[in-house]
Amino acid sequence: MKKLRYTAELFFYPVPSLINMKHPENVSFQCKTELLSYLKSFVSGNKNSLFSKIIKERTKHITIVLEDIFQPHNASAVLRSCDCFGIQDIHIIENKNRYNINPDVVLGSSKWLNMINYNNDEHNTLECISGLKEQGYRIIAATPHEDGQRLQDISVDKKMALLFGTELEGLSEIALKNADEFLYIPMYGFTESLNVSVSAAVVMYQLTEKLRNLNINWGLSEEEVVDVQLDWARSVVKDSYLIEKKFFSRA
Repeated sequence: MKKLRYTAELFFYPVPSLINMKHPENVSFQCKTELLSYLKSFVSGNKNSLFSKIIKERTKHITIVLEDIFQPHNASAVLRSCDCFGIQDIHIIENKNRYNINPDVVLGSSKWLNMINYNNDEHNTLECISGLKEQGYRIIAATPHEDGQRLQDISVDKKMALLFGTELEGLSEIALKNADEFLYIPMYGFTESLNVSVSAAVVMYQLTEKLRNLNINWGLSEEEVVDVQLDWARSVVKDSYLIEKKFFSRA
């Protein structure tokens, strides 16, 4: 599990892990690499090939932040888009609304993503934004109003966290006040805004395509590649907890 400085609930995968029951910072990279190799021996050849192919397209250079999204079909559709466009991390702020997923919409995509939930206290939005800024992210708020940069004009050369708000009220004042930049999607019809899941998908597609055409290192680090694939392997291997227990008992 990735070590995070801020307090948040982490739902990286639906199964327990011996590594995460220990202090993850005390587990060596070599140990995790060996564990990954061991777990992958229980994964089908086809799935292992997909892991190797897809991990090369994953990025944390762009991350998504959702504030108080309460409709399950929208929440689920954003997760599905994150997976489709290779965005590994999604931050879920739950100030008023619990983040619920519709399995018929998400189609299992959540198990391939790192979902970081913020629902500990009344300052969840500020906690999330502050933590991302500490990690070097620019905070870019999506707004339907033309008071920011057009989507096509946004630079992707530096790490960015894209904020999306509720369907009815948009982003909170705290989110807007702490944003570094604003973006909007140009529209040419009578309707003033898109559904939040549609907006997120449009923004993700545009910016990830632009990112992949840049000559910068936007992929995962070597350790992140191992950590993410460990999560993926745990999600598909039956009784992976027991298999990990056996692996560590051999040491």
